[in-house]
Amino acid sequence: MRLRISAIVSLTTLAALCATLPHTAYAAAPSVDAASPAGAPLPLIGSTALPDYKGDFDHFAADVDGGRLFLAGEDGATLEVFDLGSGKHLRTVKGFDQPHAILYLPDLNRLIVTDSGAGMTRIVDGTSYRVIGSIQLTVGADSMRYDPSRRHMYIVTGGKNAEPKMTRTIVSEVDPRTGSHVGDVNFDTDFTEAMAAEQRGHHLFVNVTGKSTLAVVDKATRQVIANWPIHGAELNAPMAFDETHRRLFVGTRKPFKLLVLNAANGNTIATFDAPQRTNEVIFDEVNQRIYMAGDDYLGVIQQKDPGHYEEIARVPTAKGAKTALLVPARHCLYVAVSPGESGAGGRLLRFDVLPGTGVKTPAGK
Repeated sequence: MRLRISAIVSLTTLAALCATLPHTAYAAAPSVDAASPAGAPLPLIGSTALPDYKGDFDHFAADVDGGRLFLAGEDGATLEVFDLGSGKHLRTVKGFDQPHAILYLPDLNRLIVTDSGAGMTRIVDGTSYRVIGSIQLTVGADSMRYDPSRRHMYIVTGGKNAEPKMTRTIVSEVDPRTGSHVGDVNFDTDFTEAMAAEQRGHHLFVNVTGKSTLAVVDKATRQVIANWPIHGAELNAPMAFDETHRRLFVGTRKPFKLLVLNAANGNTIATFDAPQRTNEVIFDEVNQRIYMAGDDYLGVIQQKDPGHYEEIARVPTAKGAKTALLVPARHCLYVAVSPGESGAGGRLLRFDVLPGTGVKTPAGK
């Protein structure tokens, strides 16, 4: 989902951070206001420039066994492929309209790429990178969530991403291995965003952004069984889920906040400030942390226990660094820096994920 940049990205401090990295692998980077403090839980270990890229990126996916990282070039109409270990840019894949979210299926060596253009969601061969098919749904495909417990995916379609625009959005359940359309859940709004799926239960949580509510869907019947209002903020968009402790981590855009919600009843447990234009919220199950990716820094929240959370670090990134992916097998967090309209080119940042609580900074209330 696009969150535009209109300002020119500065070119000082993150460049200084990257200056300590091997010059043969990394180029100068867009800047932030301060270097990562000593002991920060996410030290920068790599930066890869895409100098010719213009506009915004959207979401990532990883082929862990094959050592590949995929990034949707939303405005460039591309799929960018990187080496998962070194961060080296391997190739640019064309043939898309406006790609958003990516699912990699290792058993088939295929990619499913949601695309809000007329060509619909694409099926891509993982060896040749050729588009070998499409999943025909309502136009405007954007957010996606794969549910391993059902081996199905949920795709948001319609709404303001459709052409022509629609006043409703649809969450379509799809079998990604066959491309078959299983069923739909309809929402009376033009804006629906991130989802989270229980693996040991039957609930799908949906951010109904245009209504500033969170819907609870029964996965078996595809019926909405609860609608929880978002309190203290509006436009809930990114989301992560800690199923063990029954906690939802919801990012809002008006203002930019992180809300910790009880997944049993929607009650708010904690609230923190989030980076501007946060477009990714990630739960790190191993370290019991929440990461928020947005303009200028990564917010890091430590879960002390299911009732207590603390902001422990603000790790410098760059303007436009608003989508990210955690790959636990690599102990690595990948961040995409979107140049927007700045003309500065895009960038991939790689951060080492260290255990421990890191450096404390003032937490929001």
